Amino acid sequence: MASRVGGLLEAIDAGSLGITPAEREAALRFAGRARRIRTIAQTLEDEPLRETIVETFDLNANPASSVVSARMEDPRGDIELAAAVAPETPAGVFARQRHFSASSLNAYAECARKWFYRYACGAIEDPGSSASAYGTAFHLALEDFHGEFPRPRAADEAAMRRRVEECVTWAFERNRDGFATAVEFELQRRRARRTAQRYVDWLLAQEKRAPFEVIGREVPANLELGGQAFVGFIDRLDRDERSGGIGVVDYKTGSIAANAAEYREKIRQFRDFQLPFYYWARTAAGDRVTRLALLPLKDALLDVRPIVLEVVPLAPAHAQRRDDPSGTIAVADLERSRARMIELSTELASGTTSRFEVAADPAVCTYCAYATACAHKPAALPERFGR
Repeated sequence: MASRVGGLLEAIDAGSLGITPAEREAALRFAGRARRIRTIAQTLEDEPLRETIVETFDLNANPASSVVSARMEDPRGDIELAAAVAPETPAGVFARQRHFSASSLNAYAECARKWFYRYACGAIEDPGSSASAYGTAFHLALEDFHGEFPRPRAADEAAMRRRVEECVTWAFERNRDGFATAVEFELQRRRARRTAQRYVDWLLAQEKRAPFEVIGREVPANLELGGQAFVGFIDRLDRDERSGGIGVVDYKTGSIAANAAEYREKIRQFRDFQLPFYYWARTAAGDRVTRLALLPLKDALLDVRPIVLEVVPLAPAHAQRRDDPSGTIAVADLERSRARMIELSTELASGTTSRFEVAADPAVCTYCAYATACAHKPAALPERFGR
C-alpha cells in the first residue's frame, strides 16, 4: 500500500485511506510511541528500556502483560528447541499421470532421478528453449506440407519447394513466442528454410529409389501394454508403393545416433523406446510395419540422411557396417523392448519405488532442467579432481 500512496503514516494522517477514525487514532498513537522508543533506545540500558516500553505502551493494563513481562525478563523463553523426531520410513512414489509414453520411459532409462523430478514431483515448469521451439515449428511445417504433397513427384518440384518454405515461415510465426529474441527467431527460421530445401532434395531422391505415399501425419498412438496405458503421436506414416509395407518416421531436430548399428544397440540396451513403441502401436492397429526411421532435420549444411532399420524376422548372421545409415532389426529385439516397457511401467505404476538413482554419465545433466536441484548429480570430468 505504501508503495502506491507514499508514506503510509502520512497517508493515514491526511485521511486519504479508507479507515475508521478509531483505527486512524490507534495507528497514529502507536506510531508516535514507537518513534519515542526509537529515539531513546540508544541512551538507555536494557532494564530502564524495558520499563520505558511497558510504560509507553501501557502494557501493565493489558491482560497479557504477565506473559509479556515474563518474556522480557527471560528472552530465552521466546525460542525453545523441539525434541528430535525420528525420520519417516521411506515410502514408494507414484507418478502424477496415469498413463505412460515412450518419452517418459526414455527419461527413466537415461536418469531415474530426472523421471522422479518431472513425472512424480512436477518440480518445476520447464520454460522450454529455442531448440524445442525450433522442433515444434518444424514438425508443424512438415505436417502442413505433406497435407498437400503426400506423394513426392519430380514434376511437382517447384511447387514443393515453394510450398515447404511457406509452411516453414507460417509455422515459425505461430511459434514466435518460443524464441527469446527477434534475432534468434530470424536465425532459426532461416536455418529451417535451408533445412527444408534439403528435405525436399531427399524426398525427390527417395521417390526415385522407392516411391511412397504419406498416409498419416501426427497419428495418435494409443496402446495398452501389460495393463498400462501408453500414449503418443507418430510424426509420419508412409506406405511403400511397391510392397505395401508401412514405414514409421520420427522427425528429429536434435542429436541422434550416428548410424543404424548405434541406434539398434540403443534399442537392445533399453535406452530408447520410441520407435519400438510406435511399431507395436501400429501393429496392434493392423499395419504391417516393415521399417523404422529417424529423420534428422537439424543441420542445414548437411544432406538429410535418415537412420533406417528394416524389420526382419531374424537378425542377420553377418555383422553390419558400423557407419551405414541403414540396417535391420529383428522382431525379437522389438519383443524384448516391449517386455521391458511393460516391466518398467508396471514397476513405476505400483508406487513401490522409493529411491531414484542419478545417471552415471555427467553429459546427461548438461541440458537437464532439474540439474540445479539435483544434489547428487555426477561431477563433470574437469571438476572431479577439484571437489
